[in-house]
Amino acid sequence: MRRIMFTYFTSDPSSRALCSPMLLSTFSHFSLFHMAANMYVLWSFSSSIVSLLGCEQFMAVYLSAGVISTFVSYVAKMATGRFEPSLGASGAIMAVLAAVCTKMPEAKLAIIFLPMFTFTAGSALKAIIAFDTAGLALGWRLFDHAAHLGGALFGIWYVTYGHELIWKNREPLVKAWHEMRTKNTGRGGGKSN
Repeated sequence: MRRIMFTYFTSDPSSRALCSPMLLSTFSHFSLFHMAANMYVLWSFSSSIVSLLGCEQFMAVYLSAGVISTFVSYVAKMATGRFEPSLGASGAIMAVLAAVCTKMPEAKLAIIFLPMFTFTAGSALKAIIAFDTAGLALGWRLFDHAAHLGGALFGIWYVTYGHELIWKNREPLVKAWHEMRTKNTGRGGGKSN
């Protein structure tokens, strides 16, 4: 299983499998703590992003952010010559966090272990982007800072421009899908008059 994990579930631009890990690496984690931290942040922001975008659009943004953040990570690794594998949902989760913070910049947030200190979502987003920019520029290896930045910038772009450019053009298709699903559910032996 270790060979399959490293080949398909970790992103590395020097790997023989380049495309599938761009998506699959967002579903793998280094440790239980890594997964728990990512899932806590996703859980914290998921209701806000789903209420902003809806379920289908959220899934499209989340999966797209995973691929885009991994691509940004690939570019940074190629530019710096550091070909170490990375994995985790952090890039996609950063897109969700950035999208919510962009749409609701005045929302109050707190750190789980320090609930007495609150700050605005807009301030948190600026601090996160500054931290990851410094990490990328200074070569810190604590996180995949390029993937975090790629995800955050994609999230900001999407809620600012992407929704209008991309999703609005697909809205008729989504409405047709909902109508088809509703008709099929009604025929399947549900209610009778």
